[in-house]
Amino acid sequence: MGRMAQQRDAGAADRAAFWAALRARHPPFWRAVAEDARVTALHRGERHEFASAADVVLQALRLAWVSDAFLAQAMYRAKAALQARGVPVLPRLLHRLAMVSAQVSIGDPVVVEPGVYIVHGQVVADGIVHIASGTVISPFVTIGLRAGEVTGPTVEANVSIGTGAKLIGPVRVGAAARIGAGAVVVDDVPAGATVTGVPARPVQAGGG
Repeated sequence: MGRMAQQRDAGAADRAAFWAALRARHPPFWRAVAEDARVTALHRGERHEFASAADVVLQALRLAWVSDAFLAQAMYRAKAALQARGVPVLPRLLHRLAMVSAQVSIGDPVVVEPGVYIVHGQVVADGIVHIASGTVISPFVTIGLRAGEVTGPTVEANVSIGTGAKLIGPVRVGAAARIGAGAVVVDDVPAGATVTGVPARPVQAGGG
């Protein structure tokens, strides 16, 4: 019984260390929201250079009003910040509200760098997933897991993910790659490549 208790304690300590390390990778809340707002406004063709901290807050509030996805993204940021501080209950509530308001579900192990643009709702990301700055995520996108695995995709900077695309399993999508609408990515994507199809394959130069 003593050995079993020790194993349970060791497992609990390992889990606690894992979550502490993961949550330390999340960007500070206000810096992330400010950069998300800047990138969102840029892609929407709106003013994206902010004059002050107060201007950032006002523009973030405006974007939360006019864009369902931005509001959900901000709730994900708040959820991550509260979890890092050990706040109970409220992070779950924010997660549910993001799902209700925009059908955006970003799981607890997902780390999203500042400056990611979610075009509209209907987005799912879950598992040990990393999404870098400059990524554009279109509606109906899934970034998730293969059955029986806990590690999902790593999406490098400035990737564009088309409507309805699915990135599945521990794949790496290189910087500035483009994922076509409806593509299913189950293998690594080279930096700068454009992939389409099921399963996704690189588009050859000249259409060949």
